[in-house]
Parts: sequence; structure tokens; C-alpha cells
Amino acid sequence: MILNGVVCVFILLSLLAAAVPVGADTEYDSYNQSAEDEAPQFDYTYPYWCHPVNLINGEVTCHSPRAGGYSSTLGSRCKMSCDRGYRLIGRRSIQCLATRRWSGTAYCRKIRCHVLPLIPHGRYTCSQGFYVDSRCDFTCRVGYRIEGEHSRTCLPSGAWSGAQPVCSDTEPPKIKCPPSRLKVADPGKLSARVTWDPPSATDTADKSLNVVLVGQEPDTEFQEGVHVIRYKVYDQARNRAACKFIVRVEVRRCPDLPSPLHGYLSCTSVGNNYGAACEYHCDGGYELKGMSTRVCQLNRSWSGGASECTPMELKSDVKTSSALLDQFYEKRRLLIVSAPDISDPDYQLQNLMIQKSDCGLDLRHVTVIELLGSPPQETGRIKENQLQSDVIEGLRQAFRISRTYFSMVLLDELGLDRERFITPVSQEELFSYIDSFLLDEEEREKLELHRDFCD
Repeated sequence: MILNGVVCVFILLSLLAAAVPVGADTEYDSYNQSAEDEAPQFDYTYPYWCHPVNLINGEVTCHSPRAGGYSSTLGSRCKMSCDRGYRLIGRRSIQCLATRRWSGTAYCRKIRCHVLPLIPHGRYTCSQGFYVDSRCDFTCRVGYRIEGEHSRTCLPSGAWSGAQPVCSDTEPPKIKCPPSRLKVADPGKLSARVTWDPPSATDTADKSLNVVLVGQEPDTEFQEGVHVIRYKVYDQARNRAACKFIVRVEVRRCPDLPSPLHGYLSCTSVGNNYGAACEYHCDGGYELKGMSTRVCQLNRSWSGGASECTPMELKSDVKTSSALLDQFYEKRRLLIVSAPDISDPDYQLQNLMIQKSDCGLDLRHVTVIELLGSPPQETGRIKENQLQSDVIEGLRQAFRISRTYFSMVLLDELGLDRERFITPVSQEELFSYIDSFLLDEEEREKLELHRDFCD
């Protein structure tokens, strides 16, 4: 039994000797050598039972059963912790075993955050790379603005603070419109062709810009008046800018040209704009005196002087009634008044009413022919113009006009017999019949315009 116990002690001492770590301190090695020869086994009082623990970039806190300042005695327990910026790899707590080894190992590794990704249209710079407490500041290219955190810090946990920012294009583009312009309408027109250069648009971030026209296209016809032309520009981020300018088309106008009395005007365009030409026309029985056409000039005045319509020169010395009637064909209407003599009461009454309605008859293009008496004292006249006897006889036969009683025959512009009267007719009745049955729509409109002329 004693022999077996000695063998066991020998084996145990051999194992302890083999358990001594490589690279121990000299003092620790010499102590081990003496311990193999002299130290009793499992002596908790030996100060260097295990080799001293050294943790680079960290701290070791040990507690020994022997107390005091011993840290490597049998049964000592050490807690491992790393400095800020380092992470412990291995056991946080180790114990000095009877095998003269520690129950585990550990070391401190420098903590590194992951590499931050680049942000589009921006960059960042870091104070200490990607290690703990390093701060990375973000900046954006010109024309872009940071949205989110302006900086991120590497935390002891190995993560970055905050969230990754982005560079957003928040600055709108710039656009400059062409200057406003005034354009005079072309001669004879109420519009003008206007053109301009496209606006200049720039952006600090984008080279490709979308310019949109709001309004009429350039190099097109612009009507008279003020036109607001707007342009809008969008960058790739849909930031918007706008500008506008005014196109004004002016129509140079002359004063309104009045229609001549007993006539009318026919004008090109609207009648009084620059380049418009107005032609004078006279009513039937009237002739033009003056220029036939006047043109509105750029200085807003009419060319030439005013024209007028004067009564046509009647040729009363014709030999036949047809020659007389030809002078009025499609120009004037005729009212032929016949009476046995100048003292006839119906004639005198009718003559008085005709004198009062002379202006109204003239506006209605009616000429009065008087046939009075019987041969050889028979007379015929148009106002002061005396008619020859053959003409008088021709009129009486053509329209079957009796010499024995008062009568009136109303002829239209074609010389057709339209109405007969055998008693005096008032001005109102005569005008009503002419207006209703002999005048066309255009003549009625002109009559309405000049109705006050006879008041």
C-alpha cells in the first residue's frame, strides 16, 4: 500500500512539471524548479502557482484565497476587461488550476465599425478611420443638400450612430426669359408674327433640364392684345423654377372713316387698321366726287382727302321717255305725279306733303317726276329740269297715266310699276309702303343709320 502511494505522488509531480507554460518569468521558473523538489502539493500559499496574467489593452482584476496582493496562487480568480475601443475575445473570468494553468485565455481586439458606404452626390471624411470614437462628417456636392445626420460616430458597440444621410437636390434650377416685346401688326392684318430665342436655364446639380412652354409658340401669328408667355423648368429631382414675359401686339388704327351721305364704304380688314383700304360707293342717283379709295397709314392718318356723293347730273334734254328712264335704271326709284292742272286740290295737297318728305324720299332713292296739264300747255319736270313733250307723252303711254284726274305711279329701280294712288297719300303711308316692299335688307339698315338726318 505504501509503495502504491509513493508511485501516485511521483506521477502527479511529473504531470505538474509538464504543465508549466512556455515563456514563464525567470522567477516563476526557478520557483517551479524548487517547487518540484521542495513544495508540498496543492499549497495555496505559493505566490506563483500559475504564471502572472498580462492583458494588453485591458485590465485584470484578481482575487486570491490567500488574500493580499497575490494574483497567481492556486485557486486565484481573475476577471478580464478591455479598455474603451477594444472588445474582449475569450473568457471573462479565469481561475488558477491545480494543473498550474489558467482555466482559459483571453485577449483584447480593437473594435472596428463597418466601412460606411459612399452616398450619391456626396462624400465623407473620418477623424480616426472606422474605429471607436471616430467621427465621419458628410458633405454634398454643390447643388445638393444633406437630409439626415451631418455626421456619424463609431460606437463602442461596433455600430455607427444615427442613420446614413442622403444628398438631395433641393435647390431649384434657374431660368431667364427673353425680354418683353411690342410688335406692330402687319399692314392690313390684326395680327403679327412674333418670335424669340428660347430661355436660358441652368442648374447646379443637373445638366439635363426639362423646359416647358406655357402659352403660344414662337414664330406664330399673335392676335392684337397682350399675351403672357410663361416658361417652367424642372430638374431631375422635380425642383421647379419659372419665368414669364409679355408679348404685346398693337394694331395701328386711323380715326373711323365716316360713310358719305347717300353712299357707303367697303373696307378691307376691319376698316380702320393700318393698311386697310376703304373704297367709296354712292347710292343710285349720286356720283362720287373725290378719291375713290383711301388707305390707313402707319402714322394713323388716312391718305388723301374726304370724298362725297353728289346728285347725279340729269340730262333732261333727251328725246324719248326710254332715254330718260335709262338714266335711273338700277339707281333710283321714280314717283310720277300727274294732275289735270297745277290748281288741282289733290295735287296741291300732295305737293305740300312731298315737299315736307323730300329728305325722306331722297334717303329712299326716290325721284319725283311731275306731269301737269294737257297739250298744248302740258308741262313735265324733275325739280327745275323741264321735260320735252315727246318724253311726257311717252311716259303717259308707257304707264297709262290719265290727264283727266289726279294720280301717282310708283316705279322701282328696274322701272316696273309697283303701286298706284288716285288720292293724296301722307308721308307716313308712302314711306311705310316703300320701306316694306321696295327696300332690301341692306337699304333698311342704312336708312336706320341715317334716319335722324332728316329731323
